[in-house]
Amino acid sequence: MKLKNIFFTSLTTFILLYACGGSDGGPTQEEPEVIVPPSPSNLIFPENNTECNTGEILNDTQSRVNFQWTASENTDTYEINIINLNTNNVQKSTSIANQTDVNLLRGVPYEWYVISKANSTNETAESSRFRFYNEGIGVQDYAPFPAVPINPTRGQTLSLASDLQLEWNSSDLEDDELTYEVYLGTNPENINLILTTTENTTESINLQENTTYYWRIKTIDQSNNTSISELFEFKIN
Repeated sequence: MKLKNIFFTSLTTFILLYACGGSDGGPTQEEPEVIVPPSPSNLIFPENNTECNTGEILNDTQSRVNFQWTASENTDTYEINIINLNTNNVQKSTSIANQTDVNLLRGVPYEWYVISKANSTNETAESSRFRFYNEGIGVQDYAPFPAVPINPTRGQTLSLASDLQLEWNSSDLEDDELTYEVYLGTNPENINLILTTTENTTESINLQENTTYYWRIKTIDQSNNTSISELFEFKIN
């Protein structure tokens, strides 16, 4: 009987030690939670470089447009950004669905994109950007879309090079031949016309090191409709 008691006591002690301490005597660590950021959406409507003529007309100056995009993974909400290209004012709205209605001015060019957001992380994902004209009253002869920079990109810092060329992109709904006036300078309040061309690039330009440059493009179509880009900047080291 005494031998049985000793065996029972030893077995009980072993079980308690194993349950309390584990095989290595340390606490069990949980695997860290993996947070997956949202993915970008693909824009559907309004389509890029088109006239939006399917909106609900509200009055002579406004219409309601239904914006649509694909649902993106790991996303809780979408932030829709719509930029008036005449004023550069940004109109924002939020949606949990992959579409939303927005009231816009008629006869105005816009750019739009969608930012996908998740509640579990501050990381976001931005879609590509589309441009369109919101249909105006009657037959329209639209101005070209304002030019956007390709080289240098906005805010880019470059090493001094004698063969630097400014390059940009623009488009026109009527596919008119476009003429460009290129303005450049070191004072954002006073930039000068340096070139008039039908190409979307300049000839080589001479630049100074340790200098910030500002430039913009005026685009003119065959009907003499014009658009003026934002003021872009870049720095030469």
